[in-house]
Amino acid sequence: MKGTYSIGVDIGGTNTDIGLVRDDGKIIDQANLHTDDYWDAELYVRDMAQKITGLLQKNKVTKIEGIGIGAPNGNYYTGSIDQAPNLNFKGQVKLAEMMKQYIDAKVVVSNDANAAAYGEMIYGGAKDLDHFITFTLGTGVGSGIVIDRKLILGSTSTAGELGHSIIIINGRECGCGRKGCLETYTSARGIRRTTRELIEMSPLYDGILKDIPAERLSAKMVGDAANAGDPIGRQTFENVGYLLGIAMANAVTFSAPQAIFLMGGPVHAGEVLMKPLRKSFEEHLLNIYKGTVDIRVSELADNEVAILGAAALCQM
Repeated sequence: MKGTYSIGVDIGGTNTDIGLVRDDGKIIDQANLHTDDYWDAELYVRDMAQKITGLLQKNKVTKIEGIGIGAPNGNYYTGSIDQAPNLNFKGQVKLAEMMKQYIDAKVVVSNDANAAAYGEMIYGGAKDLDHFITFTLGTGVGSGIVIDRKLILGSTSTAGELGHSIIIINGRECGCGRKGCLETYTSARGIRRTTRELIEMSPLYDGILKDIPAERLSAKMVGDAANAGDPIGRQTFENVGYLLGIAMANAVTFSAPQAIFLMGGPVHAGEVLMKPLRKSFEEHLLNIYKGTVDIRVSELADNEVAILGAAALCQM
């Protein structure tokens, strides 16, 4: 097959998705492992290596640029997963070292949010940018910061945790142990919680979200309701846009990006989110940055960004 190739691996608590990626950003083929089936990291890496080898043989690829792995608590410096809370195998898993026992290739490990940012730079809308930030709205809020086309990792490989910047003093409890983190308000879980709170505070509300059981309510349902004119749905996304706009304006003062990219399910709600977000962003942006920062939606598809981002790590 023509072109150069790399392997992108997205490790989640439930599934591990593996993709063979061509240098133009095309995912040629994919394989999958059920992460939660494994309690032994050695067996898990062995089976992952077998899946990768199978993809290469099936597609007659004899040489790859490397294997990029996006993982919870992935550490670029050590090539390991460090104390990931949602994986069955605990402690430090020396992922890169273990993978090289099976496949002789460059192996790069980083956390999934940083991988997404790097994927945006290599394959997405930031190809021509030197300075940008990404925010991923999902179960939590992930972020990645690129300055001078270099991903900011810091001394511990954990720089860029903007989802855990405190946006409300003594606010909602976060899974990290602190209170008021951005992700407790602007993640999919935060959106559901805000919606339920607004419904409880509105005894006269009789809209389409009222009778949806709390355990079934999703951020997409809230977004759909907002786009249909539902007042609770719209107020929820106005709150999300307002707080996210403040957080983004604060982030600009740190790195002066050319653009901020948004990705993840809630972003697909469209203007019910983007309109209040842009308004809040402009209101809270320091005047010296006015007119210098674009707010954009990621050009990478939600179902591909994790694999593409991981594959892009091979170019670090």
